[in-house]
Amino acid sequence: MPLVIRLRTKNAIPLEVDSIRLETVRSQTVDQVKATAVHFGNKTPTLGEFFDVSGSAADDGHIIWEGDCSQVKLIGANLQCGRVTVEGNAGMHVGAEMTGGEVEVRGNAGDWVGAEMKGGRIRVRGNTGHCVGAVYRGGRRGMTGGEILIDGDAGNEIGHTMRRGLIAVRGKAGDAVGFSMLAGSVFLFGSAGIRHGAGMRRGTIAFFGDEPAPPLLPTFRFACSYQPTILRTYLLHLRKVGFDVAESCLTATYRRFNGDFLELGKGEILIRAK
Repeated sequence: MPLVIRLRTKNAIPLEVDSIRLETVRSQTVDQVKATAVHFGNKTPTLGEFFDVSGSAADDGHIIWEGDCSQVKLIGANLQCGRVTVEGNAGMHVGAEMTGGEVEVRGNAGDWVGAEMKGGRIRVRGNTGHCVGAVYRGGRRGMTGGEILIDGDAGNEIGHTMRRGLIAVRGKAGDAVGFSMLAGSVFLFGSAGIRHGAGMRRGTIAFFGDEPAPPLLPTFRFACSYQPTILRTYLLHLRKVGFDVAESCLTATYRRFNGDFLELGKGEILIRAK
């Protein structure tokens, strides 16, 4: 039986629950979990003042958050193993800096999903905000491993300064995807904004949608048209984990552009040929 944490009343002031860590609550009783301090504005009340708690994560390593948690920040942050499920919306910083395990949001999520994550998988069934898999302001690199799969739309600066890992967005994407990207892969299946790959050094940004790809920056150069084998491998993997990939994406030819030549210039943008 999982540990179920059910929100009683949604608050206008955000709650920060990074103190609720799976490796800790697995050995705690319900009363001990409820007595855990959380951040609420400039106060540190206990979790039990806002949530009902039942069950245990001792056996299956699973936490379920229930209710509209759109004002609850840092759910699944620093996760090392096991599963965290949000039955509804989640706030900012879902799965931030996690190193393993799996986080699933069965609704929408706020900004900074998977910020600076190092491993594991995040699946958001709805939409997300800005800075998915991105670096925090003043940091050195964004996500360095793992996967972030978004079924809906995402905002600006997806994969900002990411170093490794995979981000896939089924819906629309905002501006500046892969900004200052060091390496890794970002797959976009819907329409997208502008200025993608600005400052990227290595890595891959791929456009799979039926709509025309946005204009590229002048610091990218056309290289060739081909069918990359590794891309098919990635897409088959996404299918295996339940992410919707059209058959046409597997057999298509892709136009390859290299850049950003204001930087190292070893990044690539792939655009599915019509």
